Amino acid sequence: MALSILSRKEKEIVIRRLLIQAPPGEFVNAFDDLCLLIRDEKLMHHQGECAGHQHCQKYCVPLCIDGNPVLLSHHNVMGDYRFFDHQSKLSFRFDLLQNQLKDIKSHGIIRNETEYLRAVVLCALKLYVNDHFPAGNCNVLRKTIKNKDFLIACIEDHSYETGGCWNGLWKSKWIFQVNPFLTLVTGRIFVQAHFFRCVNLHIEISKDVKESLEIVNQAQLALSFARLVEEQENKFQTAVFEELQELSNEVLKKILRRDLPVTRTLIDWQRILSDLNLVMYPKLGYVIYSRSVLCNWII
Repeated sequence: MALSILSRKEKEIVIRRLLIQAPPGEFVNAFDDLCLLIRDEKLMHHQGECAGHQHCQKYCVPLCIDGNPVLLSHHNVMGDYRFFDHQSKLSFRFDLLQNQLKDIKSHGIIRNETEYLRAVVLCALKLYVNDHFPAGNCNVLRKTIKNKDFLIACIEDHSYETGGCWNGLWKSKWIFQVNPFLTLVTGRIFVQAHFFRCVNLHIEISKDVKESLEIVNQAQLALSFARLVEEQENKFQTAVFEELQELSNEVLKKILRRDLPVTRTLIDWQRILSDLNLVMYPKLGYVIYSRSVLCNWII
């Protein structure tokens, strides 16, 4: 359906859906491409702000405030497109398109035992992240749900290589209730990669985790939690490598629609056509036919 015959409401829905589908690290690129198609600056700016807010929550976009890393997620959303950071005690808006903090305000927090535990868990988690991730970030949030205190730990590391035609993201989220003796830790580890050199390949892998932790004191809980995260993420990484190694040539042939040769080399069609002395424009139909014949012959 042509965009010109869509109502404004329909355009808003289409634009937001397309922007939300943008892989991590590619939101601005997707926005710029859509601007060329839509040619409505006001509409794109509004939808870009809404979709950008959701993108930040979905992929734990990292920021730096007063020298400390902050991970944006739906757990530190305050409403009205604002986020809150426990470490700096600030609330703010974040413009993903301009990569800029806006409307920064101070925001007080209640100093209690759970807040001190949050700080201790954050210290232990930082030690793990610094040892295992090249440029990792982590954050620990505190949340009260139905008069029960919860700690939420988020980990993120990424490598966005647009020039190299690939982007990759690792993130995990861990939640547990602050109980006197025993707590249940629930976590989710998520990896996403996008390759776009000669092929558009998306890979998403995730794993859910549930483990119990005994609680003796704050220091013991923080160290035990960090060890649990390390153990589970190491297992996940090993399993991912094993699965990728099993994706052999035979497996690739089975999942493809047609049996194609896996040569791991690029075919230089221009050189082949040159060698056959084919003229592109006047004999376009013949060139297309010749390519199909060559493909069938190679296969």
